[in-house]
Amino acid sequence: METQQPELILLFSGKRKSGKDYITGLIQERLGPHLCCILRLSAPLKAQYAQDHGLDYEQLLSADQYKETYRADMIQWGESKRLQDPGFFCRLAIRGATQPVWIVSDCRRMSDLQWFWKEYPQQCVSVRVEASEQTRVQRGWRFTAGVDDAESECGLDQGVNFDWTISNDGDATLLEGQLERLLSLARERSQ
Repeated sequence: METQQPELILLFSGKRKSGKDYITGLIQERLGPHLCCILRLSAPLKAQYAQDHGLDYEQLLSADQYKETYRADMIQWGESKRLQDPGFFCRLAIRGATQPVWIVSDCRRMSDLQWFWKEYPQQCVSVRVEASEQTRVQRGWRFTAGVDDAESECGLDQGVNFDWTISNDGDATLLEGQLERLLSLARERSQ
């Protein structure tokens, strides 16, 4: 299946346990799979890492201890791939996408954003999901050296003027209002 040009690309970033997957899932659910797809840069990375290291790909996709066991090494392995080719995982992630709205749920580095901005300059909207450290701890986050201080978690903390910022600290009314504005943009662009 050939990739088709999108009308809108929502480039999401945020810290671990900020709620990126939750929010991107809500957006896709409300727009519907015919209008919107979720693309994960980490999925092709994890697939290749699992294949190269004889690991269970499905478990690497989960949010459990199996993934955490390999996270630091997987990050280093992915960084070496990106040094060779900054767009490697981006190209793999978009392969076969045909919907008019793409959600990239896990941009983590400036090179991720730069690749999309270069390839799709008119379609990109960057979105930062923020949650307080207290909220993230309540969701199960604990600081892990080599992970939470690596580029994969901190690469977009500075130097990016995000088009949108979503506050996700558990206030459902606030979140709903933020989502509605983003959904309106997506509906407008996809017509």
